[in-house]
Amino acid sequence: MCNSCIPRIPSDVGRMEAFAGQMMSVINNAALGNMISIGHRTRLFDVMDTLEPATSNEIAESSGLNERYVREWLGAMVCGKIVEFNAANQTYVLPAENAFFLTRKSNEKNMAAIASILPVWSGVEDKIVDCFENGGGVPYSEYGRFYQVMGEISNANVGQNLIENILSQKPELLEALNNGIDVLDIGCGDGKILMALAKEFPNSAFIGVDLCSEPIRAAQNAADMAGLENVQFIEADVLEFGFDKQFDLITTFDVIHDLAFPGKVLEKINSLLNDNGQYLMMDINASSKLENNEEHPLAPFLYTASTLHCMSVSLAQGGMGLGTVWGVEMAQEMLKDAGFDVVEIENYEHDMMNNYYFCSK
Repeated sequence: MCNSCIPRIPSDVGRMEAFAGQMMSVINNAALGNMISIGHRTRLFDVMDTLEPATSNEIAESSGLNERYVREWLGAMVCGKIVEFNAANQTYVLPAENAFFLTRKSNEKNMAAIASILPVWSGVEDKIVDCFENGGGVPYSEYGRFYQVMGEISNANVGQNLIENILSQKPELLEALNNGIDVLDIGCGDGKILMALAKEFPNSAFIGVDLCSEPIRAAQNAADMAGLENVQFIEADVLEFGFDKQFDLITTFDVIHDLAFPGKVLEKINSLLNDNGQYLMMDINASSKLENNEEHPLAPFLYTASTLHCMSVSLAQGGMGLGTVWGVEMAQEMLKDAGFDVVEIENYEHDMMNNYYFCSK
């Protein structure tokens, strides 16, 4: 056997014990992530936020769920230090401080919504392992309810914040939207962000484009039911679709790093803008260099997201597999190559995960 094939023998017992403890935490927290997802999807956290200390029967009755499953779920929540338990009277309570980060009332601060993407990724693990062995990628069609989860996360994060916290600081853009401009959103998903804009700015016209048929159908149905006549949704590849006009504002929210050919899409966006038009790109706030991300509070999550989804869906289309953590350095370089001479990067208190790039020719 060659020397390089001989397993190394650990010598630092303290380091071994510390890492064993770290791994126990990883396993417990990974399991809790799935249970937190269930708490979000079943609205158990939202229900418990409205209750005084209650028994598992009372919680199940209030939430309309099966008591046996609720009780077992509560066991994980108690041992995970998320829910508090009174053994004397067998009651459970969700502390208000915890509920703030687990309920829908908190919008972008609701981390339970983010946890709900973990089981979606787990569902494609076998296919990702196959990619490790054979290359290629996993297409969007394999990710089930991914667009619904991402729609909820994006709507909570961008949603009203786009108007109240971002556009409010861009008076010229806000005035233009009020007066009436043409807006294109690429990778619009279920369209909730665009519909909120269409409702707020009735003089402007909005078009949403997405590759996936299911969210586009849902978006158009929702717009029709809401009576929004200034917004339409199109299922199309933006590189292949022939637009019959140029736009004053083009947006992408957490989209570019997923694309097969992001550079070409950025060039297409540049060509679709009017001379005085603006492109707003929201994308991950991280560095292109691994060494700069080691202390990033969400770095493990971001690299996992890339491996299990963002990089893979790009490779599945024969793309470059840019990945979630393409980073601000590469983003600036690609925007410049696409013809954007002015790139202003802004950050907002409500969103620690993303940069907001305001780009013009």
